[in-house]
Amino acid sequence: MNMTPSKKKLPESPVINTLSKGLIILSPFHKFLKKMVSGSFPLIIAAFAAILWANLSNESYHLFREVQLGGGIGAFEMKKSLAHWIDEALMALFFFSVGLEIKREILVGELASFRKAVLPVMAAVGGMVVPALIYTAFNHGLPFSNGWAIPMATDIAFSLAVLAVLGDRIPVSVRIFLTALAIADDLGAVLVIGLFYTKAISVNYLFAALFFVAVLSVANLLWVRWTFFYGIVGLLLWCAILKSGIHATVAGVIVALFIPARGRYETRIFVEKVKLYLNRFECRKEDSDDEDNACGYSILLNRNHLDMVHNIEQACHEVETPLQRLEFGLHAWVSYLILPFFALVNAGVVLKSASLSEAFSHPAALGIIFGLVLGKPLGILLFTWISVKILKISLDKGIRWSHLAGASMLAGIGFTMSLFIAGLSFDSPEIMEIVKLGIIAGSVAAAALGMGFLVFAMRMDAGKTFTTNR
Repeated sequence: MNMTPSKKKLPESPVINTLSKGLIILSPFHKFLKKMVSGSFPLIIAAFAAILWANLSNESYHLFREVQLGGGIGAFEMKKSLAHWIDEALMALFFFSVGLEIKREILVGELASFRKAVLPVMAAVGGMVVPALIYTAFNHGLPFSNGWAIPMATDIAFSLAVLAVLGDRIPVSVRIFLTALAIADDLGAVLVIGLFYTKAISVNYLFAALFFVAVLSVANLLWVRWTFFYGIVGLLLWCAILKSGIHATVAGVIVALFIPARGRYETRIFVEKVKLYLNRFECRKEDSDDEDNACGYSILLNRNHLDMVHNIEQACHEVETPLQRLEFGLHAWVSYLILPFFALVNAGVVLKSASLSEAFSHPAALGIIFGLVLGKPLGILLFTWISVKILKISLDKGIRWSHLAGASMLAGIGFTMSLFIAGLSFDSPEIMEIVKLGIIAGSVAAAALGMGFLVFAMRMDAGKTFTTNR
């Protein structure tokens, strides 16, 4: 007689079956697109809240903006308004996340090779130069000429959110083009801020900033992967740049460029380690008479399994680059706290018939509106045409010129970065009110025109397809 216990096959878990059938692995670009789109909603809510607050109680809104915060140690003292702290401290973290995105795109993304980078970079250059020229044409020789960089900016979160509303009817390559364009645009905005919106320079603090940059460079060369170290040196660099006269947000991008983009070991080693750990998972009858639950419902019931899970987690942490970890770790803080707080403090504008009529006849507001609505698409399309026809750079598969025209209109949504540059350009509250109205009006018009044009283009394409099929 066979005394060997019969081996009963463990039933397949319905949870595992569901997961295996519905598992969707997102590419890095799709994850980036998803977080940009989701991050735009808190920004919209904060902007509406700021406008509502400013119109219901303008005095309390401005008191909120101007509340003084800060302190000092000895001769080193920093006491600024809440608006200044947000613009110079919290926005430095925003620019740090922008710097991480720029570095990732340059290393492995749409800006990683010359041929891939030419089209979006050329489009971004056109989208900056032509709006600046239009603004200058309206304000040449006037006291408001310093705001020429305001219509150069593209708000990546808003533009991608509007594009996402159209769903899968827009080719993914169009989204990739607009994303790469906006990132190149951000890099251009950072350069403009550093070069043209710097006032008096303090040489001593500038040398201190260069010293901290050298420290970051050496740490990167020595393969220092401790993000806390980069955080401490980055904070010291921010303080030095703030005191040097250069706008402190530039420090965020500089630090981001030195964040390591390599893990502790290669992917091959990671795969071998994880395979070894997974092989240690065994679901067999041990002390339990119930083979269905031999592995237990909780990982805590098996010490060996718990150790393997910890080892796999550690392996994932070690193979992941500090750049990846910081970029995804900062996303929630930037999207759900920093940018909405920035919009709450800066987007408040009084909407009165008198102020509206004055704004829409003011050269600064007109330069911004025409720069965003007309200059952006004109510059992007012109420089893209030069890239395709003269430099012989081919468009990605599935992209039509009608798609590019609609996307270039959406690039005229310049809300966040335009407001930021406006704050650097003007000190007068009266001019800032007019400029804000111009930015909001231009961005809303660009969004409406871009979305309307793309919907019309998609219907035309559908009509042509239907006629061809018949």
